[in-house]
Amino acid sequence: MPHSADSHDLIRVQGARVNNLKDVDLEIPKRRLTVFTGVSGSGKSSLVFGTVAAESRRLIDETYSTFVQGFMPNLPRPDVDVLEGLTTAIIVDQERMGANPRSTLGTVTDANAMLRSLFSRLGEPYIGGPTAFSFNIPTTRASGVLTGPKGEKKIVKDAVYLGGMCSECEGRGTISDLDLSVIIDESKSLREGAILVPGYTPDGWMVATFIESGFVDPDQPIKDYTEKQRHDLLYKQTTKVRAKGINVTYDGLIPKIRKSMFSKDPDALQPHIKAFVERAAVFKTCPVCDGTRLNESARSSKIKGVDIGEACTFQVTDLAAWLREIDDAGVEPLVATLLHLLDSFVEIGLGYLSLDRPSGTLSGGEAQRTKMVRHLGSALTDVTYVFDEPTIGLHPHDIERMNNLLLELRDKGNTVLVVEHKPETIEIADHVVDMGPGAGSAGGEVVFEGTVAGLRSSGTLTGQHLSYRAALKDAVRERNGVLEVRGATAHNLKDVDVDIPLGVLTVVTGVAGSGKSSLIDGSITGREGVVTIDQTSIKGSRRSNPATYTGLLEPIRKTFAKANGVKPALFSANSEGACPTCKGTGVIVTELGFMDTVSTPCEDCGGKRFQAAVLDLRVDGLNIADVLDLPVAEAHAFFGDGQARTPAAVSILARLEDVGLGYLKLGQPLNTLSGGERQRVKLALHMREQGGVYVLDEPTIGLHLADVANLLGLLDRLVDAGKSVIVIEHHQAVMAHADWIIDLGPGAGHDGGQVVFEGTPAELVAGRSTLTGEHLAAYVGG
Repeated sequence: MPHSADSHDLIRVQGARVNNLKDVDLEIPKRRLTVFTGVSGSGKSSLVFGTVAAESRRLIDETYSTFVQGFMPNLPRPDVDVLEGLTTAIIVDQERMGANPRSTLGTVTDANAMLRSLFSRLGEPYIGGPTAFSFNIPTTRASGVLTGPKGEKKIVKDAVYLGGMCSECEGRGTISDLDLSVIIDESKSLREGAILVPGYTPDGWMVATFIESGFVDPDQPIKDYTEKQRHDLLYKQTTKVRAKGINVTYDGLIPKIRKSMFSKDPDALQPHIKAFVERAAVFKTCPVCDGTRLNESARSSKIKGVDIGEACTFQVTDLAAWLREIDDAGVEPLVATLLHLLDSFVEIGLGYLSLDRPSGTLSGGEAQRTKMVRHLGSALTDVTYVFDEPTIGLHPHDIERMNNLLLELRDKGNTVLVVEHKPETIEIADHVVDMGPGAGSAGGEVVFEGTVAGLRSSGTLTGQHLSYRAALKDAVRERNGVLEVRGATAHNLKDVDVDIPLGVLTVVTGVAGSGKSSLIDGSITGREGVVTIDQTSIKGSRRSNPATYTGLLEPIRKTFAKANGVKPALFSANSEGACPTCKGTGVIVTELGFMDTVSTPCEDCGGKRFQAAVLDLRVDGLNIADVLDLPVAEAHAFFGDGQARTPAAVSILARLEDVGLGYLKLGQPLNTLSGGERQRVKLALHMREQGGVYVLDEPTIGLHLADVANLLGLLDRLVDAGKSVIVIEHHQAVMAHADWIIDLGPGAGHDGGQVVFEGTPAELVAGRSTLTGEHLAAYVGG
C-alpha cells in the first residue's frame, strides 16, 4: 500500500498575481524537468522566480533566529493565494559575480584554498602555512607585549606573520597608470598644442600657467626637454608662480588632471571629458609580481618546478593534468577533492578558464555555470533548482552538454525549473509551461501546459515558432571598407590578423571560450566611432527608469506643463512635484538597526511618487503617474495623437519598440531589467546617432523565438541606415542572416584563439569545415 508521504508529487500554485500574473493556477510536477517559455515580458520570471522560488526562500529564512535574519535580505510574501508542496529552492541566475579586484575564479570556488593547502604541505622550500600563499593576506611584522591565553605576558621583538600578498599591487596583479601618449603630443611644443587634455588650449588660462612658469621652454618640443623640465611639466608638486600678472598655484599636469578629472565619478563628467578619461586611464601588469598577485616568498616555493602563481595561470584542463602527476599519500584526499572540482569545470564547459581569471570578467553565462559547479557533486536531493536561461553564451555545440547536466540534476531526484527560449532545451523538458499570450499587461496567463509534442500542436506563439528556421540570404551586402586587426594577442588569441568589413552585418562566432570577446573587446572596442552596447548594468539610483535614462521624460513633462499651464518641474519626482513624505521615491525606508532595512509603499502618495495636486493635472485623461505606468507600446499610441501628441516622445518610444521592448513600463526601475533588456535599452538610446560602428554582445539573450525575426529586421535597418554592425552571437538565425561571418576556434582556451573561417554564411555551410559550419548547415537544412 503506497505511503501517504509519497503522494506529495506536485507544487501547487493558486491565484498568483505577482507583477503581471493574472490569478495563475498551476501544478508543477516534482522530480521532473519543467521548462517555462513565452515571449519576453509574459510573466515567466514573475511565476518562477517571483512566486515559487521567492516563497521557498522566504519560508527557509523564517526558520532562522531574528538576529540572523537581520543580516539577510528582507523578502516579502508573494501575492498568491495558495502555494503548496514547495521544497528548498536553489536559484542559479545570471547575475554577474562581484567585480571585487581581489575576487578570482579560484577564490569564489574554493579551488585557491585547496591549492594553498597543497603548496603548504608539499612546496619546497617550506615557507609556512596556507596563509603564506594567499594574495589577500600581507606579510606583517609586529613588536610588543604578547598576552597568552592564561594572561601570561611575553615580550616579542620581531614577530613575522606570513602572507602571500605582493606589496606593490596589494594583491591585485595590476597597478593603475596613465597613458602619456593620450595626454601629451611629444612632437609639439606647449604653444603648438602639446597638451591633449580637453580644455587645455594653447591660448587658454591653464596652459598659460605652464608657459609663464619659467620651469619649461614653451617653444621647445616636449621630446627635447631635459629630465628636470619633463618632471616639472608633468609631476612637480604644488608651488606658487606668477602668470599673466598675478600669483597662481602651479601643479604638474598629471597631479592637476588626477584631481580635476580622474578622481571623479566618470558618469558625472561631460561626455568629451569622460571619453578622454577612459582613453587615458590604463591598468598595467604589476612589474614586481608579474601579475601573479604574490610576493617573492610565495613564488619561491614550488611543486614539480611549478609555483602557485604559475599553477593558477594554467587552463583548468592543464591544471588537472598537472595535479594527476602528484603521487603523495599524505595529500591524496586533498588532491582528489580538487580534481573533482576541476573535472566539474570541464564537464560544464568551462575547462578553458584559469583560476586567476577575475570573477568580474566572467560573462553572465560563465558566472551561471560557475555557480552550477558547486551543485553537481552535492549530496542533496529533493531540491528545487531554478535556472534562468542556462544556455546563455553557449555555442550550439555546448548546449547539448548543458542539457545533459540539467537532466543529471533531475535524475538525482530533484525538481528542475528552467526559464528558457532555446528550442534545444525546450525539447528535453518533461513538462512545458508556455506563458502569454503577449507581453506586459497582454500576458500573465498560462496559455499551454503539457508535453513538448503538445506544445508543437498547440497553436501558441511558442508552438508556432518552435520549428522556426531562418534561411540563408539570397544575396549579401558589399563592404565599403574594413577595420584592420593586426597581431591580436589578448588572452588566448594567437597573433590574430583579421579584416572586419564595414557597411555590412558581421557575426563573430565560435565555441564558448574561443576568443570572440577577446578579439572584439581588445581590438575594436574603444576605437574612434565604435559604440559598444553590452549587457552590463546601467548605472543609476532607485529613481532611474527607462523614461529618465532615454531622455523620454523631458518631452513628456513639457507636454503636461503646456496642457495645464504650469512648470515642467512639477512633473518630476526628483524636483518640485515630488511627494514630500517619500521625497519622490515612492517608498519609505525604515532602518530597524537590529534587523534588515524595510521598504514600504508611501502611504501619502500610494507609491506613485508625486504630490496629490500634481496627480490632479491630466492630459487626455491620464496623470503623470498613469503615463509612467504605461507599457512602451501603449505610450507610443497615447503620445501619437490628440492632446497628448508629442513627436519627440514618439521618436524615442518607436526606437524602444523597434528593439523589442514594447511591453516595458516607462517607470519600471532600471535595476529590475534583465541583461538582454538593458542591452536593448542602450541600443534604443544610440539608434538616433548617424554613421559609426555598433558592437552588440549576444542581442538575442532573453528574446523569444518570435522576437528573433524582429531583431533581424532591426539589424537590417541599422545597416541600411549607414551603420556597420558587428554582432558576437551563437544563434544560428543571426548567423544565417549575416553578410559576413568570422568563426573563431577550433576549440576553447589554448585550443582556440584562431580565425578558423572568414566568409559568407553560404560558404560556411557549403564547407562545413568548422563546428559552427556543421551546426549552421543542420539548422538551415543545408
